[in-house]
Amino acid sequence: MIKRCENPNTHNYKDYGGRGITVCDEWHNPVVFIDWALANGWEEGLTLDRIDNDGNYEPSNCRWATRKEQQRNRRNNRFITFNGKTQTVVQWAEEVNISPQTLYSRISKYHWPIERALVEPIGRPKHAS
Repeated sequence: MIKRCENPNTHNYKDYGGRGITVCDEWHNPVVFIDWALANGWEEGLTLDRIDNDGNYEPSNCRWATRKEQQRNRRNNRFITFNGKTQTVVQWAEEVNISPQTLYSRISKYHWPIERALVEPIGRPKHAS
């Protein structure tokens, strides 16, 4: 966390420190960070997630999340709103039981309307022989 925000030689610095994301002063002290982590739901298998991806690493903007939850909180996610509900492509795909790749192709490659992309069954209808 500190390296990617403060060390320009770190491979992903451009996505963190290079965008102005910082680590709060108190979290530079490992004891303070560990105390915060334990008091705020850390457990094995969880990773630190910034709630606002443009915000800093600080107690009010961080939480512990699973990898799946983190994947849904990325700045490059594509969001779809349908019937007043907004979700990522992955979340919609899970809900309508199709692959995210299929849904993304329907919208971006084939330019289907959102409703058709979400409700049309996969595959072509079989014609009688």
